[in-house]
Amino acid sequence: MSDLRLPPTDHTSRPWRIHEIAGDFRLEDVWALPTPGGPDDLRHLVDQMASGKDGPDGGNPVGRFLFAVRWKLGALLGWDKPGTGIGGRVATLRDRLPEDLREGPRGPDLSTAPFTSVFQTHDEWAAEYANGTMHGVLHIGWVSDGNGGYHGQMAVLVKPNGRLGSLYMLGIKPFRYLGVYPALIRSIGREWQENAKRRIAP
Repeated sequence: MSDLRLPPTDHTSRPWRIHEIAGDFRLEDVWALPTPGGPDDLRHLVDQMASGKDGPDGGNPVGRFLFAVRWKLGALLGWDKPGTGIGGRVATLRDRLPEDLREGPRGPDLSTAPFTSVFQTHDEWAAEYANGTMHGVLHIGWVSDGNGGYHGQMAVLVKPNGRLGSLYMLGIKPFRYLGVYPALIRSIGREWQENAKRRIAP
């Protein structure tokens, strides 16, 4: 799984539209996704992630436990109470969109996680989430592999809410790498393969 983690430049060097919109966000992680396809297949990956059956924990018991702990802490400490999210503590990134993106496809919201879509293009999709600790962006790009194929690339961008947010992001970092990302990326790959077989079935 470590070979799927990419250097920051794999995201920052590309001419993504998200750079125009979330320049004040910090890039946390960049991952290659095991989703081989053609040049026009981002839409399939977006639909899969929006309605994915496993959710953000990747269907993994460890990930599921970590998310359960996170939601319980959020309830106890008020991190997720009304007014801390999009349209409350922070404005939606859709307010920053240039005219062409605002008038283009918005993309689907996630059904298994509290992310709302910001914009979608032929090769790029972004969704956002906020609570009392941070404002985050899930960015999915569709990139060439240099050999005629394409695959997804996932980046996570974060804007911590003060010292609390910075400590929160630091505290969950090992859990993201050990219990969340590996299971999530494996789940994305499995579901992509299953869906690809259905798309080509006669």
